[in-house]
Amino acid sequence: MYPGKWAKIFPDKPAVIDSATGAARTYGELNDRSNQLAQLLYDRGLRRGDHISIFAENHIDWFDVVWAAMRSGLYLTTVNRYLTDEEAGYILDNSESQALITTVGRADIAANLPKFAPNCHVRLMIGGAIEGYEDYEAAIAKHPAEPLAEEPAGTFMLYSSGTTGRPKGILRPLPETSIREDSGLVGGLQAMLWQFNEDTVYLSPAPLYHSAPIGFCTGAQSLGGTVVLMPRFDPSHALQAIEQFKVTHSQWVPTMFSRMLKLEPAERERYDLSSHKVAIHAAAPCPPKVKEQMFDWWGRIIYEYYGGTEVNGLTHTGPDEWFAHRGTVGKPVLGVIHICDEDGKELPVGEPGIVYFELPAMPFEYLKDPEKTKDAQHPHHANWSALGDVGYMDEEGFLYLTDRATYMIISGGVNIYPQEIEDAMVMHPKVLDVAVIGAPNEEMGEEVKAIVQPAPGAEPGPGLEAELIAYAREHIAHYKCPKTVDFRDELPRLPTGKLYKRLLKDEYWGKTGSRIV
Repeated sequence: MYPGKWAKIFPDKPAVIDSATGAARTYGELNDRSNQLAQLLYDRGLRRGDHISIFAENHIDWFDVVWAAMRSGLYLTTVNRYLTDEEAGYILDNSESQALITTVGRADIAANLPKFAPNCHVRLMIGGAIEGYEDYEAAIAKHPAEPLAEEPAGTFMLYSSGTTGRPKGILRPLPETSIREDSGLVGGLQAMLWQFNEDTVYLSPAPLYHSAPIGFCTGAQSLGGTVVLMPRFDPSHALQAIEQFKVTHSQWVPTMFSRMLKLEPAERERYDLSSHKVAIHAAAPCPPKVKEQMFDWWGRIIYEYYGGTEVNGLTHTGPDEWFAHRGTVGKPVLGVIHICDEDGKELPVGEPGIVYFELPAMPFEYLKDPEKTKDAQHPHHANWSALGDVGYMDEEGFLYLTDRATYMIISGGVNIYPQEIEDAMVMHPKVLDVAVIGAPNEEMGEEVKAIVQPAPGAEPGPGLEAELIAYAREHIAHYKCPKTVDFRDELPRLPTGKLYKRLLKDEYWGKTGSRIV
């Protein structure tokens, strides 16, 4: 469903709360404001199938924009708030967005966007206005808080994170329904897998421009729940928010788990987490030992899914399944899985290969890029598509991921997957974050290199390097262990939790190196 339904049932119930300030937007307010924005966009000529974008930090006004698009039959693109003007301008122009909603907090970048996207003729700014933009509040105030005569369902057109090159627009067909008819795919999965309903209080600690946070928040609201939105992730504040707002459901990425686990025990134990019934994680593989420590702390409330923004398939595992199949990302709940070699031949159980999902039809295309769309498809089956991950199936049909295909290290002809090494090294108490890449080696082609962000108080240098290499050799086969360790104050990890490995590889291979991904 959508805010129009819930505004009639409980107009004064919070649809979203800012965890830092306590500011809230009720369902009545959300319904009215999204109607006003939908009316404005219609008045400016936007119709079903047109595109708009939002470029903003986490802010409760996000949901005005989301629901205005969803109730107008529009495509909504969420633009990474950390992009430069050129990068954000590329997405605006490539998506053919006719409207942009941004904030005064992004004014320095927003000021330059019109020159990159001249066809974006509606430009609104929340919290004030600069030259070239209208004040958001003043603009929507001129329009009635009434629904459009017709409310065709819209959808998102999101862009890949760009960790392997320029972001790609992921175009899916518009729904052939009215926004009033159902809760959408995400809301349906939330209700089926994790029992989301109108009593749910959902904590969202990640940036809304990413597909999972905005999809889950919108899904929770479609079911009448309350979203508790964190402006940015902080491990202590996340625990405080669970206690303060009596959070029932949450979603995380593994780096958030690691950083909460490295809080002082007294800080971890000071909060009442008893309301918390379901913690979901995704976006990146979770080291099994990290997950086990989270189970020890939070109990058996942790669920995992694997899927992509392309929504070409989905796997899921609950706590009991995970303990019976340690390290799995679950069984498919959307699509049929095939594990294939580089030529497309299906591989036997237990042998790693490219993970393909089969659906009745190809569910997406990469906007204006038929070659990239074709690259995602199986060479012989157009309705099988891959996200670029490598994994294998066990005899009971559970999927295990080994790594991204593009991050595989080939050293002396041997395939080495960085994820296994990272999973081992991140457990060392002096490691806050770690990335493993293949660095140039004249004899072997590539050698394993670890790049480490030391934990607070740990002194980087030859002593720590030797300690970490020795630790790795205790836990994984010697040929997989890093030959050298470099140190960084911070790794280039996206706020969504994904590691921006391309930047690290650039340092060692050069920006024109043949192994850059």
